[in-house]
This record gives sequence, structure tokens and C-alpha cells, in this order.
Amino acid sequence: MTTQNLQFRTQSKSLFGLGLPLVGTAVAGFAIHMTDTLMLGWYSVLSLAAATIATSLWFIIFIIGAGFGTAVMPMVAEAGSTGDEIRARRVTRMGMWLSILFALLSMPPLWWSYELLIWLGQTPEVAAEGEKYLRIAMLGFLPALQTVVLRSYLAALHLTAVLLWVTLGGVVLNACVNYALIFGNWGAPELGIRGAAIASVIIQFFTLLVLAIYAQAKLPQYHLFQRFWRADWPAFGLVFRLGLPIGLTSLAEGGLFSASAVMMGWIGEVELAAHGIALQITALLFMFHVGMSQAATIRAGGAYGRKDRAEIWAISKAAMAIAFTFGIAAVLLMVSIPEALVSAFIDPTDPARDQILEVGVKLVLLAALFQFVDSTQINALALLRGVQDTTVPMWLASVSYWLIGMPVSYLLAFTLGLGEAGLWLGLTVGLGMAAFTLGGRFLLVLRRIG
Repeated sequence: MTTQNLQFRTQSKSLFGLGLPLVGTAVAGFAIHMTDTLMLGWYSVLSLAAATIATSLWFIIFIIGAGFGTAVMPMVAEAGSTGDEIRARRVTRMGMWLSILFALLSMPPLWWSYELLIWLGQTPEVAAEGEKYLRIAMLGFLPALQTVVLRSYLAALHLTAVLLWVTLGGVVLNACVNYALIFGNWGAPELGIRGAAIASVIIQFFTLLVLAIYAQAKLPQYHLFQRFWRADWPAFGLVFRLGLPIGLTSLAEGGLFSASAVMMGWIGEVELAAHGIALQITALLFMFHVGMSQAATIRAGGAYGRKDRAEIWAISKAAMAIAFTFGIAAVLLMVSIPEALVSAFIDPTDPARDQILEVGVKLVLLAALFQFVDSTQINALALLRGVQDTTVPMWLASVSYWLIGMPVSYLLAFTLGLGEAGLWLGLTVGLGMAAFTLGGRFLLVLRRIG
């Protein structure tokens, strides 16, 4: 076996060992969202509609602030690789500080969200219900952002198994609290959409508390919470400069898919319903790439701390090979049983079932096209974060998504009359451009290391 092959196998094994618990964590987090959707759908259509738009607004704001927590990951990985416990503590604390400040700034628009939801085109009934949800759910904003920081901190120090088990516990607890508070079971009051919001807040505080206790018990030498109130402005600035572009990049990507849903709504209700189903299927499969890309960030961050360019290159090859292999499996699944995948999300008694199924199958087959470009672009972003390059990638990704992907989607869908198929082809073009430009950026940055 050649040295290169041995290194490839070693890096692949390390990525799997680190990444699979993160994949499980991402899937479990997705399951929490799915549980909320299912249970509110059983309760009432109005509650489901209001929660859908309210949580979308909550998440759009959240992913910007989550950039600061995500920035902690490569910085702690770098510090951990050189044994610099002080630096790891400094950046993690300031990540928590920034998350607190962002949470406080985010509360006013979440509290007075009725007018905002009306402005977004919602009916007064949906806006009123959505505001009820957000006025409770905003209390979970702070613990949710702090949890992102602690997850990044623990994962960067290769403590990923706990993240999976805590999130799985959250899935069970969320289902139980939802069942009690939404429907009024087990002697609890029937609170409907407010019950779902309370459940979310409970889960967020539960997760933060468990991770904080674990971090302190498992890594006492880092003294993470000792003199937490002391400012560290140099570290604060470092986390801010690395984290804000990460948050804005996530916003650009999330906004791309939100905008695609709006445009699909212009085509028709059936197409929008099928679009939502296809996105759910794609998002579930994408959780694998989310977890493995985080592992790539951590591994690249450690190698970056040692200024080992050869190791970073080996990590990148292993990460891309793993993503490509899973992409093949995902494409085979989507091409083989698209009807079964789509029909699982449709009520058999729905009068529009056959129409939704027909369009949904088409979109799932089109979604198979961007499995490879989507996995490539997220891994390229992850590797660039590992080497602490986030500002230029933010611009490359934003231009790819919004100045290329969106216009092409509109052109194909409406100008050329390809409808829903054209819209998804445009998404593929945007993601493909992001994969190409971000991959090129990574190769350029790699040359400067060492």
C-alpha cells in the first residue's frame, strides 16, 4: 500500500469516527423539527401554518447568530491541536458572549412579530397565532445559541458522542412534552401552538444544561466558566470577524431555498406542496453531509493549527470522496423509489394526492441532480472554515446563490416556461457555481499555508 493510500484510509477513518455521531446529531435535530410539524398538523391546519411561518422567521434570525458559535469550532480545533487550552477557553467564552448579545438584539422583532408576519403576506389569523408562538419561543433563543457554542467546543475537542445522545434524548422529551401540552394529555392543559413553543424552550434549556455540565465535568482543565464575566476583546474580535460571515453565508443559503418556495407558490399550490415534500426528503439526506462536513472543519482546523498543508490536502480528498460515495447512494435511492418517498408525506385521502405525487416524483428526480454539487459546496465551505477563511467564501456563495442561481431559476421557470422543473434546475446551477468557486478558493488558500 502506498503512503498516499495509507494516508487516505487514515483520514477517512478519522473523519468517519468523528463525523458519524455528528451525522446522527443532525438527523436527530431534524427529527425534532419533524415531530413538531406532525403533531401540530394533527392539532389544526391553522396551528401548522402559523408554526411553519413563525419557525421560519425564528430560524432565519437564528442562523445569523449561530455563525458565532460555529466559528468557535475551527478556532478551538486549532488551539486543541497545539495544546493551547487558554486560547480554546478564550474564543469559546467570547463565542458565548456574542451569542448572548445577538439573542438580546433578536428579542424585540420576535416579540412584536404580528406586524412583521402581516408584512410577509400572512393572514391576520396566521399572524396572530404565529406571534403567540414566537413570544414564547423567543425565550429559547439564548439557550439555543449557547448550545451551538458548546456543541462546537465539544466537537472540536473530539467529544461528539455526547452530542448525539443528548439530541436523541431531546427527540424523546420533545415528543412527550408536545403530546402533553399541545393536546392536553396526561392532565396537562391543552395549549395548542403555545404548547409546542413551550416544548421547544424546554428542550433548548435541557440541552444547554446537560452540555454545560458535561463540558465542565469532562474538561475541568479548560476552566470554561471560571470568571466568565471578564471581557476578552481581542478574542471577541476574532470570533466576530470569523463568525459574522459564517452566519451571513448560512442566511444566503437558507434564503435561497425560502425564496424558491415563494417562487414555487407563484406556479401553483400543488407544485408548492410537492416542492415542500421534495425539500424534506433532500434535507433529510443532506444531514449526512452536514455532520461529515463539520468533521472536516474540525480535522482541517487541527491540521491548520500545525500548519500541515499536506494533511489538510489529505483531509480534503477523504472528505470529498466520502461525500461523493454517499451522493451515489442517495441518487440511487431517489431514482429507484421516488414514488414511495413522496407518497410517505401525502395523506392517502387528499383529493390532490395524485397530482402532488406526479409533481413530487419529478422534483425528487431533479433533486438527485444536485446531490453532488450540494455536497461539494458544503464540504468546500467546511474546509475553508477549518483554515479560518470565511469572508471571501461568503461573497462567493452569495453571488452563486443569488446572482446566478435565483435569476437562472426565474428564467427557466417563468421566461422559458419550464415551471417547477426549471426552478429546481436553476437551484442546481447556483449550487454548482458555489461548488466550483468555493473549491477554487480552497485550492488557492491551501497554497498559502505552511
